[in-house]
Amino acid sequence: MVRKVMSPNTLSRTENLDRLRARETWDVVIIGGGATGLGAAVDAASRGYRTLVLEALDFAHGTSSRSTKLVHGGVRYLAQGNVPLVREALHERGLLIRNAPHLVHSRDFIVPAYRYTQLPFYGVGLWLYDRLAGRLSLGRSQWLSRKDVLKRVPTVRDEGLRGGILYTDGQFDDARLAVTLARTAADLGASVLNHVAVVGMIKELGRTAGVRARDAETGEEFEVRSKAVVNATGVYADAVRRLDQPDASALLAPSQGAHIVLDRSFLPGDAAIMIPKTDDGRVLFAIPWHDRALIGTTDVPLSDIPREPRPLAEELEFLLEHADRYLTKAPSEADVRSQFAGLRPLINSDVGRGGQTKKLSREHAVVVSDSGLITITGGKWTTYRVMGRDAVDHAIEIGGLPVKTCSTESLKLHGWTDRPAPIDETLAIYGSESSEIQSLVASSPQLGRRLHESLPYIEAEVIWGVRHEAARTVEDLLARRTRSLFLDARACIAAAPRVAELMAGELGRDSGWQVDQVARFRELASTYLPPSQNGS
Repeated sequence: MVRKVMSPNTLSRTENLDRLRARETWDVVIIGGGATGLGAAVDAASRGYRTLVLEALDFAHGTSSRSTKLVHGGVRYLAQGNVPLVREALHERGLLIRNAPHLVHSRDFIVPAYRYTQLPFYGVGLWLYDRLAGRLSLGRSQWLSRKDVLKRVPTVRDEGLRGGILYTDGQFDDARLAVTLARTAADLGASVLNHVAVVGMIKELGRTAGVRARDAETGEEFEVRSKAVVNATGVYADAVRRLDQPDASALLAPSQGAHIVLDRSFLPGDAAIMIPKTDDGRVLFAIPWHDRALIGTTDVPLSDIPREPRPLAEELEFLLEHADRYLTKAPSEADVRSQFAGLRPLINSDVGRGGQTKKLSREHAVVVSDSGLITITGGKWTTYRVMGRDAVDHAIEIGGLPVKTCSTESLKLHGWTDRPAPIDETLAIYGSESSEIQSLVASSPQLGRRLHESLPYIEAEVIWGVRHEAARTVEDLLARRTRSLFLDARACIAAAPRVAELMAGELGRDSGWQVDQVARFRELASTYLPPSQNGS
């Protein structure tokens, strides 16, 4: 029997659903539990507004768990001359490292040069990149000799290598940061619910006055009234806008980016590699991440928006081919531990012609409909806080809320500690709460067992994820509370039955639920393997 450790469950589903049943009027309802929605929730709750987040699936289920794991200014935007955007993102990078040191840390990147002329070209650009960070700089870039590059990245292709440029940027765990934002918002008094979908809008005299929501687990429906409604659903923003206005024109022109995850032997050093220009003109990264090597990304325009995007065959080929060009140990499909794809909510270039756009930039837009529905989309993880601030500023105006200033610039996120654990320590992502998970193991030693020999996570993290982080499905736990699915899909398939058993004990589910959950998860996990590994 697993003894329960007493700790406040700030994401209590029972309590939050009861608040919906009480039919109270909210100041701000936020649709979407990804980076932008949760960032807006933290902002709104920190200003003292009655705040509710409704997420149809799980926190960071979509794009927000499928990034390249970088908190950065965007080197490619600097090359395009977008200096203000880079400066803003670098400022936000510095704030994130201060406010969530258990999840965000610095990482050295090396740009290998195979022509002598590349060294001054890359060097000047990255020198400017450092300077734009100002007092929040993570360190100065520097030229490296051929010998130094090979020492830092032993598996980089050495034929023709002339040297390289080293610079420092930020790295993080995206889904874990999303969960941390959800808990931070809840700490501040917000109600945050996953697996509750918005299915319609409430209108009064032509104005948006709330939403209709449905609990995905029970089918129970709720009328939720609010002074302001924010649509922060990323690539699904247009679908929500059409709940408000069926003939709304497209705001987004989405694209897909794919990544592959390899064994750490392909990138054994402590530094990442940045390739400044691939065949399609993008920047490509090879990055150490949770003792694996993450390689990405691609850029493929999409006409359809799937719930579960999959890397295309040509994307997998592109990533393997470019890895072969720059690494001495060439990977094949058989070496891919996991593959995944995310969708980018890129802003349609025609936005703004109708006069509805309140704020538009290369990265994100805030659009207010005739009924007052506030839509915020675009952007990237690094600037989530700025996007959240912009959304709440509009909610104040639309909802007639008392004006209060944003204070999130210095807000420490849930789990913050002034003595973070080393980044290679498994429980470091829990920050100040890591000791509570260790207490779980002390009280029930069997919870110290690893979920699988190829995964770094232990059974206690399953219990913790259910009790304190609103994990409701095996997928929630293996994809986002832990990052198991992104690290080793095959190992996850093997671990799923035990995870389902542990979760069932916490959630009060029967054996039928366990069988169904394992089957659903195995079907999903098979898509994280290349076709040659799953027979498809």
